[in-house]
Amino acid sequence: MSNAINNKPTVASSTVTRDLRDLDKTTNNLYESIVVMSKRANQISNNIKEELHQKLSEFASSNDNLEEVFENREQIEISKHYERLPKPTLVAVQEFLENKVYFRNPNKE
Repeated sequence: MSNAINNKPTVASSTVTRDLRDLDKTTNNLYESIVVMSKRANQISNNIKEELHQKLSEFASSNDNLEEVFENREQIEISKHYERLPKPTLVAVQEFLENKVYFRNPNKE
């Protein structure tokens, strides 16, 4: 599965109406497709959260005072960047529709 942050996918920034028939082409089961996209969205969300925490931890100090909190522009810019990223669910749906998500169902094997 690809890393959404490094590949910078072209994903709509808002919700898009989808045809349900497109979602079940790969799995032949709409609910299975939704589970796959859901699990992928959780992976993307966790990756983004982990990366954000790593970047913000560079700014952490044990004795933050009020002035340092308001003056740290880099930290604010990093946070704003992550807020502008497309939602993990939108990225997961786009990756699924483009067949970029590897999945398997052990019950079918």
